[in-house]
Amino acid sequence: MKINVEDTVFCLVDVQERLFPHMENKEVIEANLITLIKGLKLHDVPFIINEQYKKGLGSTIPSLQELVGSAPHFEKTSFSCCGNEETLTAIKNTDKKIVIVAGIETHVCVLQTCLDLLEQGLQPVIVTDCVSSRSAYNSKVAIDRLIQAGVIPTTYESILFELTVTAKNPVFKEISKLVK
Repeated sequence: MKINVEDTVFCLVDVQERLFPHMENKEVIEANLITLIKGLKLHDVPFIINEQYKKGLGSTIPSLQELVGSAPHFEKTSFSCCGNEETLTAIKNTDKKIVIVAGIETHVCVLQTCLDLLEQGLQPVIVTDCVSSRSAYNSKVAIDRLIQAGVIPTTYESILFELTVTAKNPVFKEISKLVK
């Protein structure tokens, strides 16, 4: 299945101040997320930002918050973003059928969000180098399970170029600079 920019919305899951420092490979994940977000913004992909129990886990980390500050933010207590009716409504109101998902933790909130998106008749795409857990093993098992369930795996560079389609796209040069 080809992923087209006009069919796509981005869902960022729980990359928060008091949770993120405990993630495996956090420096690389943060850099990858920054690149992904900048590239998706160049493509004018709509964003849905999710934060799990802000009182306990804090806000989205500053490096990402400065990039997504104007996007709709939703606080949740359910692990799945879809467990929050406001979030699910916001996703559905975009009229997009493909949901690019990135964030933490892969084996809890990302996993449950993707499975619920499938149940809602949407196609989740997990950006495998933009997700993490405290344990690499938990993340790997969750990604394997999601692929078996029908979630499409990708990387940030792959999805950005797939959305770009051609070197003649006006954002091609900017996307190329981002991934170098």
